[in-house]
Amino acid sequence: MGWDANDVARLKELWTAGHSAGQIATRLGLSRNAVSAKLKRMGQKRGHKPPTANPRIVSVPKRKVAPLAACARPADKVVSRRKPVATKPAPAQPKEFTKRQLYAMLVDAVKNTGSR
Repeated sequence: MGWDANDVARLKELWTAGHSAGQIATRLGLSRNAVSAKLKRMGQKRGHKPPTANPRIVSVPKRKVAPLAACARPADKVVSRRKPVATKPAPAQPKEFTKRQLYAMLVDAVKNTGSR
């Protein structure tokens, strides 16, 4: 199928009104690919908004900074109302031995397990 002057004029009108290629295709009774190809041949890129579509730019609200007085709370103050749990002391670390002491303990163990 060829594009006649009425179809091209309607395509330009709908494109500048902000319609997508799929919406234009359903109105003209064509496929979306045919409309996209014609738009490309006319100098419009597929997937881009028409030049008249002006996006509305919305600024993101800035985060409010917490006042310094709110951050300067004492850290050691207990806020919880629960009873404090008694903590157990950490178990003592085992004594580290030197290589010579380990060999001496091994010799003693071998002597004690020897035949009687």
